[in-house]
Amino acid sequence: MAKDVIIACDFASAAQTLTFLDRFPEGEKPFVKIGMELFYAAGPEIVREIKRRGHRIFLDLKLHDIPNTVRKTMRVLSSLDVDMTNVHAAGTIEMMKAALEGLTREDGTRPLLIAVTQLTSTSEERMQQELLIGATINETIVKYAQNACEAGLDGVVCSPLEAGMVKQACGAAFMTVTPGIRFADAAADDQVRITTPARAREIGSDYIVVGRPIAAADDPVAAWRRCRKDFLNL
Repeated sequence: MAKDVIIACDFASAAQTLTFLDRFPEGEKPFVKIGMELFYAAGPEIVREIKRRGHRIFLDLKLHDIPNTVRKTMRVLSSLDVDMTNVHAAGTIEMMKAALEGLTREDGTRPLLIAVTQLTSTSEERMQQELLIGATINETIVKYAQNACEAGLDGVVCSPLEAGMVKQACGAAFMTVTPGIRFADAAADDQVRITTPARAREIGSDYIVVGRPIAAADDPVAAWRRCRKDFLNL
């Protein structure tokens, strides 16, 4: 499995996003994440345009609904030719199986499908007190990952701190996509469970998702290159 850095394009419009991507040289096409803010603002056309430009895309919409709704929604998303998309693991094994069914095209091809375990902004205290989940956050994340694996998904979204334990529970081939990445000299912002690109590589992340440290940098291209160098040990 080829590891890589995924840039979170959390912009409010298509124009801002394309202006940002225009800063990258023609021969460098970063893997990008399109989340809810951009997708709801610009719609499916921004996915098609970024794909036309030669980028791989992680469509991060975190579906979480009844199985039938998720199945039908994934059927629509499968036509966008993204490379990866996701659901919330809290939606149950049945919902994740439905998502996989809907995402798989008639010819058997499909994007990678991963499940969100716990958001990196969620602390164990909040999870237990506000969500009434009595287990530890590590136990919860591992269980959600095991459920995703049982449902046939390719991997999970977790913080880099949990990537190793997910691999241990689900196998080395089970993919870990990890946000919560910050350079050692950067602010944590609203993330709680975070680490550096180099440490994420050591723990076992397959893909790291990096937003503000790249997108808000004075020189995003240099920040992206630095991140790839640290994570891929180039």
